[in-house]
Amino acid sequence: MSSQSTINRRVTPGARWPGVRWIVAAAAILTLLTAMALDTKVVVIGSAEDARKAAFSPEAFGKSEFPNIQSAVDQRAVAAGVLASAIAKDKAAAEKQYGVPANVGTEFSVKFTGVVGEGKSGIYAVKVDDVPSTLVIRVQTGPAINGTDLRDATGTITFGQFTNQIEYQNAGSALNNEMKKQVLSTIDNTKLTGKTVSVVGVFKLVNPKGWLVTPVKLSVQ
Repeated sequence: MSSQSTINRRVTPGARWPGVRWIVAAAAILTLLTAMALDTKVVVIGSAEDARKAAFSPEAFGKSEFPNIQSAVDQRAVAAGVLASAIAKDKAAAEKQYGVPANVGTEFSVKFTGVVGEGKSGIYAVKVDDVPSTLVIRVQTGPAINGTDLRDATGTITFGQFTNQIEYQNAGSALNNEMKKQVLSTIDNTKLTGKTVSVVGVFKLVNPKGWLVTPVKLSVQ
């Protein structure tokens, strides 16, 4: 027997070339970092994008944007009689001529003068001349203002302007709250029945026989 013994060993690639594993790992890390870099958006401090991503203030948004909404609704507002007639004649045509598309239904800006009837929870029916007797027009006077009609009234406030759905919803609530401060705060909504009011507002057309109007202007005569 030879004095030298031959020992057969199974040599793995990693054992033969220990650097290979490090090279493979480094390549994987480099690939990951490259993918992360490509997926990362750089926002310059002080830029418009940086300002948009800053902490959202519903109160500040409502205060700055409500006057714009109020002015736009006032300019777009159609007399209730004219609008009711147009919707009854051809709903699609009326939506195209007078409306603003919303998530569900169409937003219409409207103006009217009428006598306030009975109300519940701050929502009052208003008898308006020149509209069909089958049409019930109601106005929200608070304290709770429901819906997002003010936010959706012009089509200029969109989800893409906000970070998430919560901010988008808060924007609608902020506009409602600011409207209460600027429009409804001087009105005693417990003593409206029987009085004549002039209203400029907006409603979403869900039921052609019932409009729930959120005001941007409301005066008691």
